Amino acid sequence: MNPPDYEYLRKLLKDNSGLDLSADKQYLIESRLLPLSRKCGLPGISELVQKMKGGSASIIAQVVEAMTTNETFFFRDKVPFEHFRDSIMPEMLKARAARKSIRVWCAAGSTGQEPYSLAMCLKEMSAATAGWRIEILATDLSQEVLEKSKAGIYSQFEVQRGLPIQMLVKYFKQNGELWQINADIRAMVQHRQLNLLHDFSQLGVFDVIFCRNVLIYFDQETKINIFNRLARTMEPDGFLVLGAAETVVGLTDVFKPFPDKRGLYQPSGARPASGAGALAMPKIAAMAGH
Repeated sequence: MNPPDYEYLRKLLKDNSGLDLSADKQYLIESRLLPLSRKCGLPGISELVQKMKGGSASIIAQVVEAMTTNETFFFRDKVPFEHFRDSIMPEMLKARAARKSIRVWCAAGSTGQEPYSLAMCLKEMSAATAGWRIEILATDLSQEVLEKSKAGIYSQFEVQRGLPIQMLVKYFKQNGELWQINADIRAMVQHRQLNLLHDFSQLGVFDVIFCRNVLIYFDQETKINIFNRLARTMEPDGFLVLGAAETVVGLTDVFKPFPDKRGLYQPSGARPASGAGALAMPKIAAMAGH
């Protein structure tokens, strides 16, 4: 791949998805986009770039999707789900006792392992949540991964990664070499395509937001922008859950961390600095995904 093509792709990916690739990540683009080039009947990445420069919205969408589809697995990192079960839900059940409703948003739901892990956690505490309306919304930039999430069908390899055997037996049905999560668990999760760079205020207000392992790919300005907008989309006593390598510390004071609970935050009530929450809208309208 020649340097001008790489710079073009870096800028396009940042404008459309927030993905901020350093100058030494050419190998990553090649590993993701060479298969896509062949799929599109093109000899290489240069020809793919020419199609994009020619205004092919379909190619642009496929390139962004190929570069932003990230690894996920059931109960990834364990600790966030322990927080959800042992700290977040007990607190929410007390705080929301009058209205008996809780809204949870998985802001990078990918192929569904995270939202379905939360749904299984809730199913395990069904005695405590009887009569409650608990909504789980899973969003992702990629429509392709959302379709897989909706289907809830996983390979043997996927269900073996992080999923306790008792939950596999209890909440999945086997069909040949594939496993499908039960319909009642699938029904607990709603899906919607969404680009976090775009306005998401139309989603309403949430009690719990999982935004894990996605902001690490963004530059500092974009992270601050998203954190400030997340704070405005949360109840004042809500909970934000980040990935193990992510933090708000040193970026914004709109969230405060729990000192003894890694990756768990609550709104601080502080207002973002003037202009800090302004939207940096992508320049290519074809990628406006909601």
